[in-house]
Amino acid sequence: MASFLIIAPFGAFAMLMMVTSIAISLFAAAALSLGIVAWDVIRGGSLKMLAAGSVLIFSALGCYITLVDGNWSPIAVRLAVDGGVLAIALLSLTFRFPFTLQYAREHVDVETSKLPGFMKANYIITWAWTGAFVLMLIADMLTIYMPSLPLWIGFAVAFAARNSAVAFTKWYPQYRRAKYGTAKPAEPLKF
Repeated sequence: MASFLIIAPFGAFAMLMMVTSIAISLFAAAALSLGIVAWDVIRGGSLKMLAAGSVLIFSALGCYITLVDGNWSPIAVRLAVDGGVLAIALLSLTFRFPFTLQYAREHVDVETSKLPGFMKANYIITWAWTGAFVLMLIADMLTIYMPSLPLWIGFAVAFAARNSAVAFTKWYPQYRRAKYGTAKPAEPLKF
């Protein structure tokens, strides 16, 4: 469920881009992101940098396209969104606070979150997501610089990259527990 909520604004954005204007797609994705942030905070969770960053990315792009330059192509907007999400992931790694850490801490006990392997696992999972974001960005760039390439290839790469990152996020904590063991079994990381 949590994985779905995290990527829901991006899926909604991509679907809306096919049937409505860029600005409406961006503002709808921003509103959905804001709703997810509010839901998470109301249920007692922390403000997550990926969710808050999504609100900012979608809102800023929507305002820019509405107020300043409305001549962006759908592919250029997707490129900007994917670049913004990649920037969030890279900044989280640069500041030594992988964005997956906020989600993981809500699903493990305090003792587990203090283990060195816990932090290492979050770095690895964040790098997996960063790789997925890079693949999505490359797919967008290919559709810009190779216009003969079918548009569905970009969507297929994005879909495969996101789903692979979700699957890895669910698998890797279980793998670490099986390999290194823990005193008390914890839930798989829900991202």
